[in-house]
Amino acid sequence: MFVDSVDSDIAPSGTLLGLLQRGRGDGTLHALAAPRAEALGALRQCVLHDPRRDWQIEHRSLYYARLHRELDAGLDDIAAHLFDPADLQCAPDEAEVRTGLALSVLGHLASYAAAQGAAWQENAPLRLLRRYATTGSNWQWALDELAVRDDDAGLRPLGPAILARFPQTPEGDAELAAAARDAFEPRPWRLWAEDAAHPEQADRLRRAQECRSFDRWQRQLRTDGPRPGWNVREILDWAQDGYEQHPPQHREAPAARCLSAVAGPDDRQLLLEAARGHREAARAAALRHLADRNDPDVLDLVEEAAGDPGETLARSALSSFARMRSMAALERARRWAAAPEGTLAPGLATVAAEMLACRGGDQDTDAVLAALRRVIRLEGPDSPALWPLVDGAGRLSIACAAPVLRHIYRETASSQLRGRTARSLAVTDPSFPAGFAIECLWDCEESTRQVAAECAATGDARVLERLRRLAADPAEEADVQTTIRGRLTPPA
Repeated sequence: MFVDSVDSDIAPSGTLLGLLQRGRGDGTLHALAAPRAEALGALRQCVLHDPRRDWQIEHRSLYYARLHRELDAGLDDIAAHLFDPADLQCAPDEAEVRTGLALSVLGHLASYAAAQGAAWQENAPLRLLRRYATTGSNWQWALDELAVRDDDAGLRPLGPAILARFPQTPEGDAELAAAARDAFEPRPWRLWAEDAAHPEQADRLRRAQECRSFDRWQRQLRTDGPRPGWNVREILDWAQDGYEQHPPQHREAPAARCLSAVAGPDDRQLLLEAARGHREAARAAALRHLADRNDPDVLDLVEEAAGDPGETLARSALSSFARMRSMAALERARRWAAAPEGTLAPGLATVAAEMLACRGGDQDTDAVLAALRRVIRLEGPDSPALWPLVDGAGRLSIACAAPVLRHIYRETASSQLRGRTARSLAVTDPSFPAGFAIECLWDCEESTRQVAAECAATGDARVLERLRRLAADPAEEADVQTTIRGRLTPPA
């Protein structure tokens, strides 16, 4: 009935490895019940080979750190992975993918060790992070972990080794300034700049700070963007010029913002001509501006542009329509969503269904459900198009969407999408509190654990015990703990 996930790096959802890779609560529960060697092997595979599709928005580190403690796993495998000779051959972006998750897991383990009263000299995860920060390729990630977990006595000795990474040349000083600027947490750099035991180090960091401020000032003076006095035509030319560079610079969105400050009623005809023209980026910028102004002709222009063979223009047209909030746009979305499959330009039916999911009413439930089923059938459980449709199924309380939502919950590799699905299931599926909600208490995503804390049935003996453990866990998010305390506190 449905397309399954085709990501070969993710194991099937019915296996222990597949559950852990997805960050599902059942992964932890099955790992604790499985033979220890099997559980440790699956955990090791996940930590050392990051299974996330987007590490910037999906969480796994706390989830794996908690299981690491439950299984009393050692640090040997993580250490061998971090200090493998291959680490020194990685480019910076490759190093983030290769070791970022392992370093984050170490960070949580260091916090747990500190909460248990371990001195910083005896905190093995902290010692690994310090060692990697001075020798590893992904040292900035390790330093960011240390910056929020280590004390001053542990951070201060790292300064000479970190600064030694940057040669004392103009290029090295520029790299040092960039590294200090891009640090997630500036605390270590401030400590090193104030370290009286290393005056030459403090002086070099102060010079880097001054250089960074001067560079920012120069960038502001050298901007090649729109300037005061530019008119509509010049802004459209600027957008098109960026598109024709190699590699292309997509300036459609900033150009549309500039048009909002410059364009007046007398410029409408010029903008309409640009939106019908042949210059792809200028056309996209004009379309976005007209859509933001709810121009009466823009819906027909969007429909025409969505069928253009140019991918940039078609994508920008759909994005411009999705931003619209007028009743005319909503009515056009209903018309597009009702069109027979295959009669519209690609993407129009989907963006129409997304608008109905976000802004429609009870009369749009059939269209949203049909779109949800169509995307699952054609694109599988990991399609980005599912996100607003899943939200819409919950917002509109589409009870008959529950079977499709349960399929997405089980199969998607995205923990963020699974969390959205759980929230919609809480509204549409009467079996959710006694079913998926219980395993959600062990989920890797904070928002998913919070949904479970709100509605998991306490008839299961595991629920109250888990709620109490989360309420006492120093690593748990404050919002989750607030929800839990609300359930555990008896009414006055």
